[in-house]
Amino acid sequence: MKIDYFKKSILLHRKLGGKIEIKNKVDIKNFTDLSICYTPGIGAVSLAIAKDKNLARDLTFKKNSVAVVSDGSAVLGLGNIGPEAALPVMEGKAMLFKKFADIDAVPIVLATQDTEEIIRTVKILAPNFGGINLEDISAPRCFKIEERLKKELDIPVMHDDQHGTAIVVLAALINALRVAKKNIAKIKIVISGAGAAGVAITKILLNYGAEHIVVLDSIGAIYSNRPNLNESKKQLAELTNLGCKNNPPAGGLKCEIGNLAEAIKNADVFIGVSAPNILTAEMVKTMADKSIVFAMSNPAPEIMPDVAKKAGAFIIATGRSDFPNQINNVLAFPGIFRGALDNKVKMITDKMKIKAAENLASLVKKPTSVKIIPSVFDKQVVKIIATAIK
Repeated sequence: MKIDYFKKSILLHRKLGGKIEIKNKVDIKNFTDLSICYTPGIGAVSLAIAKDKNLARDLTFKKNSVAVVSDGSAVLGLGNIGPEAALPVMEGKAMLFKKFADIDAVPIVLATQDTEEIIRTVKILAPNFGGINLEDISAPRCFKIEERLKKELDIPVMHDDQHGTAIVVLAALINALRVAKKNIAKIKIVISGAGAAGVAITKILLNYGAEHIVVLDSIGAIYSNRPNLNESKKQLAELTNLGCKNNPPAGGLKCEIGNLAEAIKNADVFIGVSAPNILTAEMVKTMADKSIVFAMSNPAPEIMPDVAKKAGAFIIATGRSDFPNQINNVLAFPGIFRGALDNKVKMITDKMKIKAAENLASLVKKPTSVKIIPSVFDKQVVKIIATAIK
C-alpha cells in the first residue's frame, strides 16, 4: 500500500503543532535548585563571562547550539515561499540536528530578503550560538551572505544548501565511480542547476580532480562570454565548459552552448539540482556507457529512478528517502557542526569538506549500484564526519 506522505505530514504537524520543543537539562524541584540555576547563583556565571566572553562557549547553551537561519527565498524545490512557509523546514532541520548529532538547534526565519539586513541580523543574534547554519537562501545573495558572515563572525558559518549537499554528492560520486570503474579526471560531468547547490558541487568536484564539467541554468549551458551572466555564473564560466575557452578547444573538448539534450550527450555523470522532470529517458540513452544519474530535485526529481533505469542508467540516486542511494545533506550537516562545536572550529575549510566526503564514502566498504552512500541511520556517519572538522 502506497503511503501518502504529504497527507500524513499535514496531520502530524496539525496534531503536534510543530516537531520540536525546549526541555530543561536541570530539574528544578526546590528553592536550592532555583537559587543555583537562577538567582542569586547565576550572577557568578554572568560575571565570569563578563570578564572573558569566551567562557560563554563552556558555560551556556552556546556550547552546543546552532541557529538554523532562512529567509524563505529558496525552500526545497518550492521556491520563494516566504519565512512562515519556511518555518516547518527549519524546524525539521533543527529536529535532525538533535536526532543525529545531539545538537540544540533553533529555527530562525527572517521577514526580510535584503542581503545587508540579513547579515546584520545574524551578526546581532550570533552571541547566542556556537554556529550558524544558513538554509534555503536564494543565489546569488547566499554567496555574499555566507562569505561576509564567515569573515565577520568568530563562530563557524555554513550555507548547508551549498556545502552539505556538495559533500554528500562528492562522497556518493567517489563510490559510484569505484563501481563504474571510471576516473574523475577523465569523465564528462553535466550539472543541471547553477544556484547555491550547483555552484558548490561544481567547486568541490573541481577541487577533487574533475576536469570536464558543463553547468546549465534555465537558459542552457554556461560558457565564456555568454550574455547576461551574474557574477557567480561568470565564475562558473571561467572554471567549466573549457571547450569554449580555447581555439582550438582544449583537449578536443566540445564547446557546449546548447540545452540539456545537447550537453548530456556522451556524459558519464548527470547531477541535477534544478527542477522536476527535465531529464528524459531519451536524454539518458545518449549518455556514455555505465552512466551515473544523480537526480536530486526535491520533492520531485529530474527523472524518476525507474524511468532512468529503463533508459539504461547504471547508477541512480535521488534526494528522497523512499528510493535507494539517498543523496541528502542530512548525511553531512549534523557531523560537520558536531565536529565544529567539539573542536571549537571558527571556519569550515574546503580541505575539511573534502575530507568529510572521503570519510563518508569510506563507510561503504563494498559499494554497489544500489549502495553508494551510507544510510542516514548509520550511527557512524556523524562520528566519522566530525573527525574531519578540526
